[in-house]
This record gives sequence, structure tokens and C-alpha cells, in this order.
Amino acid sequence: MNKKLISGSFWLSFGSIFSRALGVVYLIPWLYMMGSAHNITTAQALNNSSYTIYAIFLSLGTAGFPSGIARRVAMYNSQQKFKNGHKLFKTGFWLMVISGFFFAALLYFFAPFFAKNTPVVSQRNSTIAIRSLAPAVAILPSMSIIRGWFQGNQDLRPFGISQLWEQIFRVVFILSSTYLLIYQFHASYVIAVYFSVFAAFIGALASYFYLLFHYQRQLPLYHAEQKKSLPLDLHGMKHTLFMIAYESMPFVIVGAGITLCQIVDQLFFKQIMQGLLAKSSEYTQYIYTIFSANPSKITAVIIALATALAETSLPLIAGKNAIHDRIGIKKLLEQNLSYLLFILLPAATMLAVLSPEINGIFFTYDSKGALFLYFNIWQSVIMAIAINGLTLLQSLHYSRKAMTYLLFVLVTKIVCQFPFVYYFQGMGAVLATAIAFGLVSFLSYRKIHEQFCFSLRRLFPIILINIGYFLLITLITLLARNIYLPSGKISGFIFCGVIGIIALVIYLILVNKLGISERVFKIKDEQ
Repeated sequence: MNKKLISGSFWLSFGSIFSRALGVVYLIPWLYMMGSAHNITTAQALNNSSYTIYAIFLSLGTAGFPSGIARRVAMYNSQQKFKNGHKLFKTGFWLMVISGFFFAALLYFFAPFFAKNTPVVSQRNSTIAIRSLAPAVAILPSMSIIRGWFQGNQDLRPFGISQLWEQIFRVVFILSSTYLLIYQFHASYVIAVYFSVFAAFIGALASYFYLLFHYQRQLPLYHAEQKKSLPLDLHGMKHTLFMIAYESMPFVIVGAGITLCQIVDQLFFKQIMQGLLAKSSEYTQYIYTIFSANPSKITAVIIALATALAETSLPLIAGKNAIHDRIGIKKLLEQNLSYLLFILLPAATMLAVLSPEINGIFFTYDSKGALFLYFNIWQSVIMAIAINGLTLLQSLHYSRKAMTYLLFVLVTKIVCQFPFVYYFQGMGAVLATAIAFGLVSFLSYRKIHEQFCFSLRRLFPIILINIGYFLLITLITLLARNIYLPSGKISGFIFCGVIGIIALVIYLILVNKLGISERVFKIKDEQ
């Protein structure tokens, strides 16, 4: 069993990391095929505005059922009630089939409304792009339930491999269809964007087929488990499904916090820019792309780091008794925050100082775009710290408090959005998000500190060393640009690689020489 768990954890981690990396790297050839800078901007605006709406509908469609099913199936298996877990899986599967098609229909019919309020110039193009994602919304909830079934049975390998299949097929379809449409059939780049958005369905379908194939292969094992299982007990099945939805909803809502803020940008930015500031639709689309659509692809790496750390700590903290093991929880909280800052701050520093080159590699060399990316990276650090805090609150059984704070995020974002965007345009939207998540970070950690009195003194050395590290790497990068200033994608990639390696080596030397790494990784051994 240990080998199975280790193998499964490897595939799950590898699948998740590789999928995220591939989801960013493919942008380089894809946007290159779009052609001019104007085409790249429009393509990114269309793609990003569609996926933001899609993410919300997908969250609503799944409603946290996959993870809830996984927890309940694991519980039933531990009680020798395999038949109950299997019945719950089948019932949840058909519920998700209905939910998927219902929310896909809603997305399709409401697409014109969302398209009208996006910063994309052409409402018709935006409507078609959003509707192209309806097939993916239709099948992803039920596909996710199958992943939850395997997860509940501690069979993580198909979960991880299905993520690989989904992303590989999606990216291959995106790049091949874009190449054929633009270079062979001489179609408009907008048509290529439609097919690229539709690729989410192709990826989901590939994942679906793989999961069903693996499920079929496991049937003999499941038949054997059914023979050893206690008799099927249908009593309380409806209540169990209701409890899964009730327990999962806070996690779904908090997890969708960043997307909800992006929705605020998407729905209100256009009205302020064009309605109040009388800016052209082309200019509005351009600013939206460089302050939101483009940076979100890069900052997703920072958010993913924080999410991974939070999810690692969550079961450990949730497993502690808040009344009888307060010291244990306090140590885990200190460990969580130390790990977060130890990894997050240097990663943000490296991305921020190289923002002109990163922006040029993935998008275009644009000084304004690089500036927005720079500030978005530091904004994402604030968001990551806030999301970690909200996740900690949930693991400590303060789900209602976490949801209240998330509501505070949205209210603060909306209140700040109008005056900030009016005076600072795109940068105002970035500042509004940073302020909203900054306040929630303060409230979340204050609440945790009130309950468990964890020490913040351990964090000061990490913060101080990273301030010095930021200044040093900034100076080195500026000196390097005086010697050689990259202007192309290949030269920019080489520049980032060299500076990145130098920065990583310097950080490792600093934290080891000054004893920071030893302090961070030995917290749990201290009294």
C-alpha cells in the first residue's frame, strides 16, 4: 500500500506541475502564430475573458462534489462499506451529469450578456468564444467525480495521468488547429482563438476516455471488494449527499475568490473606461490585456505555489484537536507561514526583476506590459498569502469566517474599483485587488493569532533576508542589462535562464550561510 501511495502521489504531483507548466509554455508558439501585436492583444483578451467566465461556471457545476465524494468513499472503505461508497459514487456521477449540462446551457444562453460586458472589442467574437466552452462545462463535472472516486480509493495514479492527458491533448489541439487554420487555410486568427478555446472540451474528452478505460480495468478488483463489503445501506444517502454539498461549498467559494475578483475587473473595467473616461474600445481592450489577461498566466505560478503549500498543511492541521493540541497547531501554523514566505518571496523576486524579459518571451516587448506584470507579481504575493490564510481558517473549522472574509474581499474590490480605475485605469484595478486581499490577509491572520497565539518573530529573519535579496538581485539584473539588453524571445530566454540560475544560487548561499534554512526546516523539532 505504501508503494501505491508513493507512486500515486508522484503521478498526482507530476501531473499537476507538468499541466500548469505546459499551460504557460504553449503560449509562446501560440501567440507567435497570431501575428501582429494587435492580434496577440485581441487573442489574449478573447481567451482570458472566456476562461474567467468558464471557471466560475465550472466551480458552480461541480460544487465541490469530487473532493467530497473522495472523502466519503475513503471513509466508507475504512468501515468495510465498499458498496455504500460505490453507490454514492454512481449517484454523485449522475447528479454531476445533470449539473454539467444544466450549467453548460446557462453558460451558452447567458454568453451574450457576459460578452457585452467584457473589455473585448467585438461582442459577437466574445459571445462565440464563451459559447465554445459550453461543451467542456457539460462533461467536466462528471469527469471530476470519476477522479474523486479514484482519489477516495487511494488510487491517485489515474488522477495524475488524466491531468496529463487532458493538458497534452488540449495543447496539441490548440497548436495544430491554429497552425492549420492560419497557415494552411488562411483563416482569421479569431477563428483560431475559437478552436483554441474549444480545446478545453478536447482535453476533457481525452481525460474522460482514459479514466473510463482505467475504471474498466479495475472492475475485477471492485467486484472482489464488493464481495468482502458489508451489505448496502441506503439509509441516509440523501443526507450524505446534502452534507457533501454543505461541507464542500465553503471550499469552492473561497477557492474561487481570485476568479471572482477577475470577474469584477472583466465586468466593470469596460464601463468605467468607456462610459466615464470616454476611452476607445481598442484602448480598453489593450489595457485590459496587459493588466489582467497576460499577467494572470504568469502569476498563476505564484498562486499555485501557495495553494500547494496550503493544501499540504490543511489535512495536518485539520487532523489536530483544536482544544487539546493547541501547541501542535501553533507549531504547524508557524511552519506553514515559514515555508510559504521562504519559497514564495524569492520566487516572486526572480519573476519581478525579470518581468520585461518574461513579458517579451510570452507576449511582446512592451514597457507598459512589463510594468503591469511587475506590479501584478507583487499583487499575487498578497493574494497568495490571503488565500493561504483563508485555507488555514477552513482547516481550523472557521469556514463561515473564511466565507465572510471572502465576501469582504469582493465588497472592498467593488468599492475601490470605481475610484481607482477612474484615476489610475489599469493600475487602479491592480491596486484595488491588492488592497482587498491585503485587508483580508490582516483579518485572517489576526483571527488565527487570537485563537492560537503563534509567533511572528520567526518570520522576521525570512522577510529581512528577502528584502536584502530583492535589492541585490535587482542591482545585478540592472547591471546585466547595461551589458546586454535582450530584444528577442530566444535572447530573452537565455537572459532569464542565466539571471535565474545566478539568483537561485545566491539565495541558497544566503539562507544557508545565515542559518535561515535550518531555522525554517527545523521548526517542528523545536519545543
